[in-house]
Amino acid sequence: MTAQGKLGYGAQPLALFAQDPNDTRGRLYPEPSSPTRTPFQRDRDRIIHSSAFRRLKHKTQVFVYHEGDHFRTRLTHTIEVSQIARALARALRLDEDLAECLALAHDLGHTPFGHEGEDVMHECMAPYEGFDHNAQSLRVVTNLEQRYAEFDGLNLSWETLEGLVKHNGPLVSADGKPLGKFADSALPFAIREYAQKQDLELHTWPSAEAQAAAIADDIAYDAHDLDDGLRARLIAVEDIRNVPFLADILEEVDARYPGLEEHRRIHEIVRRSITRMVEDVITESLRRIGEADPKSATDVRTAGHCLVNFSAPMAAREREVKSFLFNNVYRHGDVLAIRKLVAGIMRDLFARFIAEPELMPAPWNMDLKSIGESDLARRVCDYIAGMTDRFAISEHRRLFDDTPELG
Repeated sequence: MTAQGKLGYGAQPLALFAQDPNDTRGRLYPEPSSPTRTPFQRDRDRIIHSSAFRRLKHKTQVFVYHEGDHFRTRLTHTIEVSQIARALARALRLDEDLAECLALAHDLGHTPFGHEGEDVMHECMAPYEGFDHNAQSLRVVTNLEQRYAEFDGLNLSWETLEGLVKHNGPLVSADGKPLGKFADSALPFAIREYAQKQDLELHTWPSAEAQAAAIADDIAYDAHDLDDGLRARLIAVEDIRNVPFLADILEEVDARYPGLEEHRRIHEIVRRSITRMVEDVITESLRRIGEADPKSATDVRTAGHCLVNFSAPMAAREREVKSFLFNNVYRHGDVLAIRKLVAGIMRDLFARFIAEPELMPAPWNMDLKSIGESDLARRVCDYIAGMTDRFAISEHRRLFDDTPELG
């Protein structure tokens, strides 16, 4: 299970099936190698120093930016995903830097105002091939970040781009037909556009590192939305007794710490839920890897199924947690009321910039006469998708007399 010369964290040898940083397929634009950093470490650093990464600080998920400093933003969520992804990679002897890199990049394409923003953007872009945040993340790192003298984008390694695009699995069948949520439509514009430049092998599974980052996203997502929902008092601790997985944890906490202060009680519930899910993924992944017996990263990609995942019982419990959060947090009346207001802001901005694109700042308002309707819509989409919550509100106030108060 180990390869001579492939060393991981603490001089632990990487598994044979880990992605060897010395065996990268390179970058779209060739660059000299670094004497001090692996390709994946360089990718990570480029992502952290990008403008899109900094903007995650003021992009939110469930709660919009004004509601308090204690709720998660896209940035804090990204850091939590990164921590879990590294923990999984370390336990499975994968390349931690690649897993971390993918975790850090996975939300770069999100719009302001969380999932409501994405839904509205997809609605606005429906006549122009739609919007998908994962595809937009690819667009950000391959096109929209314009910092380097020799290329647009960040010129990340093939393995990072592959994992970013396919972290949830293959996007097309072996004969090229779209799969999953794209089965009845087509692959998103950004993915099809980039596929003309570089083959990311959209029909295979991604690396084990990408799979670790993907499941880390699920774990962090469930835990922090539970935490935020409890702290915002959208749900009460007693409500989670209706979810068997969480009820077991609550009983364990109350038995060990009777009379514990509420904020500590919440923290104990959340941290234990993360631990149980992480430990389950490690155990189940080792089992799957043992059965598949991959001898290389290529074997992981061609295994035909995900190797880093929950066990079937834990997957069922995790779905119950998601269902509980959907019904009691995301669909809570207070949250829905805010979502309605921010949806109006997004629609207003899109309509105004389509009608009067010169109102966008430079360079977004340049060469407008030379682009067609579809290209203009994509430019407006790129501009709005890159906004933070507070900048979107500021732009709305600049352009409209009546901007809703979200607080």
